[in-house]
Amino acid sequence: MFGLDIHVIWFGLLGVLLAGYAILDGFDLGVGILHPLARTDRDRRIFLNSIGPLWDGNEVWLVTFGGAMFAAFPNTYATVFSGFYTAFMLLLCALIFRAVSIEFRSKRPELWWRSAWDYAFCAASGLAALLFGVAVGNAMQGIALNEKGDYTGTFLDLLGPYPLLVGAMTVALFAMHGSIYLYLKTEGDLQKRVYPTLWHTFGTFMVLYMFTTIFTLVQVPHAIGNFERLPAAWLIVLLNILAVANIPRAIFLKKPGYAFASSCCTVAALVSLFGIALFPNMVISSVAPEANSLTIYNAASSDKTLWIMFGIAVAGMPIVLAYTAIVYWTFRGKVELGKFSY
Repeated sequence: MFGLDIHVIWFGLLGVLLAGYAILDGFDLGVGILHPLARTDRDRRIFLNSIGPLWDGNEVWLVTFGGAMFAAFPNTYATVFSGFYTAFMLLLCALIFRAVSIEFRSKRPELWWRSAWDYAFCAASGLAALLFGVAVGNAMQGIALNEKGDYTGTFLDLLGPYPLLVGAMTVALFAMHGSIYLYLKTEGDLQKRVYPTLWHTFGTFMVLYMFTTIFTLVQVPHAIGNFERLPAAWLIVLLNILAVANIPRAIFLKKPGYAFASSCCTVAALVSLFGIALFPNMVISSVAPEANSLTIYNAASSDKTLWIMFGIAVAGMPIVLAYTAIVYWTFRGKVELGKFSY
């Protein structure tokens, strides 16, 4: 239809949903990771209220991503959710604990009560970010799939050096993203105290980013295959480098909005590079890459189904984007504590 490859279109749409989730939920996961660094109870409440109106809406992007994968690439959905069952249960627990921590934290005034939920919020946020990174690392290097597309390994097999390195980089990336967001949303003495954290998180991310890049080039050589076949993809690499390089410049100039935009571009570029490296695969088999891997063609629904869903997505996506924009516009500006604040 129209000379377009609907499989490629849906692969791109999943990439958009994943990038949207990583950008939006990435900063509130980062706020959770940095939460214990707040010195006073008031500071921690400000941290929470900076994401309070937004965090649950941000996670809708993840739900939509999962639903789109189920409908467009059901074989991939079945393989991933069965093979990564233990990891997904841990992720689900982490996301639940984040929500519970936010809601329960200020219900009682006792120090022990609030401290317990503060550290639960931090641990759950860090675990969620780590698991997302580990999933990306495993997708890049491949997992043990048999000829039926079933995962034949164990949970511990997913925790290899490379996936854990990508997981650590993801934690650092979200922590940096979250620190920039906090600098954008706070003011006065608290904003001054957040400022050094920007440099610490950026430095940590840069070190892990460079190690991950080197490790990828050495241990996952097929990751650059599509860049050789499609030279235009190097523009994404250039965008990534420029976005990362502009973050410390914007921080130094004390332009938090500029820094946050660069951080968003960094996240989007990394997700794009992941998609380009993976394409046309959805799940790579480390046992027999050519025969057992799930691709956008052998793991997809029928063309008719994909086109019908594409029509629904075209109609629904503007509504989702408009709603998201309205919410962020409504809660723009610095954080203020009020009667109904967390």
